[in-house]
Amino acid sequence: MEKNFLGVGSRVNHPAFGDGVIIKLYPISYDVCFMLYGIKQVGKDYDKWEVIEHIPAEEAITYSEAEKSLLKILKNFNLIQDNPDLGDRWKNGMLILQPSDKSLKSKEIPIETFFQKIIMTRERLRVMEQKINNHTILSEEDKIILQQYITKIYGSLTTFNILFNKKEHYFVGEKGA
Repeated sequence: MEKNFLGVGSRVNHPAFGDGVIIKLYPISYDVCFMLYGIKQVGKDYDKWEVIEHIPAEEAITYSEAEKSLLKILKNFNLIQDNPDLGDRWKNGMLILQPSDKSLKSKEIPIETFFQKIIMTRERLRVMEQKINNHTILSEEDKIILQQYITKIYGSLTTFNILFNKKEHYFVGEKGA
C-alpha cells in the first residue's frame, strides 16, 4: 500500500490551498508547499485534493531535484518572476509630493519604497489574473471582461516604467497586449 502514497515532487490541487508540491514525507503526513499559502502539513490519508502529477513515494528524489521542480511549477503559474531592479539613476532618490498650497508640508518618500509598492501591486494583479482564469464559476465571457479591466490597469501603470532598470519588466497595456 505504501506505493500508493505520493512522493516528493508530486503536484496536487487542494480545495482550500490551491496548487502545491509535496516537499517532504513523514510516516503519516506530507509537507506540501502551496503556491499561495506556503508550507502546510497534510495527512497521508487526505483524499479531497486532486493529484495533478503522481510521483511514487519509493522513487528517490533529491531535495535539489524537488526544488528545481517547485521553481519550474511556480514560474509556470507566474507566481515567481525575476525581481525587477530599480533603474540606477533612481537609486537613493526621493519622491517629493508638494501640495499647491505652499503652507502645507510636502511629503518625501524614498523612491525604493515607492518602487516596491508598485512591484507589489503588479504581483497582486498577477495573482488576481490567475484567480480569474482558474475560477470555476465565472463564464469565459466574464473572464475575458475582467481580463480586459486588468489589461487597462496595466496600461495605467505604464507611467511608472521609467523606474525599471530593464524593459522586459515594463508594464504593458492594451497596445502591447
